Amino acid sequence: MGLLVAGTKYRGEFEERLKKLMEEIKQSDEIMLFIDEVHTLIGAGAAEGAIDAANILKPALARGELQCIGATTLDEYRKHIEKDPALERRFQPVKILKGLRERYEIHHKLRYTDESLVAAAQLSYQYISDRFLPDKAIDLIDEAGSRVRLRHAQVPEEARELEKEVRQITKEKDEAVRGQDFEKAGELRDREMDLRAQIAAIVEKGKEMSKAETEAGDAGPTVTESDIQHIVSSWTGIPVEKVSTDESDRLLKMEDTLHKRVIGQDEAVKAISRAIRRARVGLKNPNRPIASFIFSGPTGVGKSELAKALAAYYFGSEEAMIRLDMSEYMERHTVAKLIGSPPGYVGYTEGGQLTEAVRRRPYTVVLFDEIEKAHPDVFNIMLQILEDGRLTDSKGRTVDFKNTLLIMTSNVGSSVIEKGGRKIGFDLDYDEKDSSYNRIKSLVTEELKQYFRPEFLNRLDEMIVFRQLTKLEVKDIADIMLKEVFARLKTKEIELQVTERFRDRVVDEGYNPAYGARPLRRAIMRL
Repeated sequence: MGLLVAGTKYRGEFEERLKKLMEEIKQSDEIMLFIDEVHTLIGAGAAEGAIDAANILKPALARGELQCIGATTLDEYRKHIEKDPALERRFQPVKILKGLRERYEIHHKLRYTDESLVAAAQLSYQYISDRFLPDKAIDLIDEAGSRVRLRHAQVPEEARELEKEVRQITKEKDEAVRGQDFEKAGELRDREMDLRAQIAAIVEKGKEMSKAETEAGDAGPTVTESDIQHIVSSWTGIPVEKVSTDESDRLLKMEDTLHKRVIGQDEAVKAISRAIRRARVGLKNPNRPIASFIFSGPTGVGKSELAKALAAYYFGSEEAMIRLDMSEYMERHTVAKLIGSPPGYVGYTEGGQLTEAVRRRPYTVVLFDEIEKAHPDVFNIMLQILEDGRLTDSKGRTVDFKNTLLIMTSNVGSSVIEKGGRKIGFDLDYDEKDSSYNRIKSLVTEELKQYFRPEFLNRLDEMIVFRQLTKLEVKDIADIMLKEVFARLKTKEIELQVTERFRDRVVDEGYNPAYGARPLRRAIMRL
């Protein structure tokens, strides 16, 4: 349409062009008119009282003088074509789906297995939520085809070695020419030509072999289900490939690895590790987040640190964590910051802090830090995320939370834990400690029920109570913190050694059951 309208300076030029085009189509019965972005017909060329393209085409369409297919999106159809009932009546809406397999096989010179096509449809539906079928599945099989083709079209190893030799000889030849040793340069040139001929022969042989395979009925390389899975993983960052042996080892040893950074808190580490294993082997509910936890406990016992350790260990880096400090959402109107401002308000075009972050990185840990500091209306937004793994932002786009791990930290119930800690003491045997932990857990759960609504707590997978740190655990944490100090000093080329007495003194000064491990950091800096 743009080319038809382009350059029509005077009234009537556009109509004349369109009329000629229609006459040409009418004269031949074998022409089918295809209009991409058919909604642009409405209003095209309508200047200074001239009628637009849609009104010129309507009579011809009504009389059946031309066969026409128009392509448009659902939104544009609703916005433009449905408003003109006379034009809408002349078109019959159709949905596209099948029959591209053969075309892509010819284009990429390979074969697609039935499993790969089923995987493309299923995985694109499950993991790529911001686009529509069949478009996203077609893109998947196209990219998988080009990837497999490139993998097989690489130059043979033998030819690569010879190319390396050619580069070396060319370098020597240039040096000989600069040194005016023309005899040597001539010998090197002959050697270079020989090698280039050998490379050409090897490449030609490879082409002939693949051609013979094709003629024999073997359509060359094959695109399998794992190729499709690999492409989905590279697009979304979500691991959808089958669990490899080293990854299964890593998943089995997950608790030990997390304990290198988080001292104590066995219950929390076990619960998180179980959730990740369930998700990775495909046992979790596909329509809910990987898991949702509320970590409750006194300050400085490792609630936020566990979330960071998990992001670093399993999701690749500490940056793979979306962290929202809920103290920033204390007023009622700040709820809009999470999903974006409503139309007409400042910041509408920017999107929400939570929804945009998850759209960009759908496979991640979402940490809601100090959740009790937020306004109660924030919890209403979270009900949909926890139950259905989805949230609609201010622009009406649905954001998928099905591949996120939701962690909320809270200090609610820390006073109960402190009292419980002092009442029990730390020199009891393990069973007594365990029963007291269960008692504290039930008291903290009661306190959480007073603070949060039942429909919010009911949607969480688990409420995990963090224990107070013992003196032995604080000593282990002191070792980790001292190692960090040593590493920082090493970059300044300073070596520091500490004695056992110094470690004990740091622990004595930095140990406070009520404040957790944070006083320890201050003690290390001070001493």
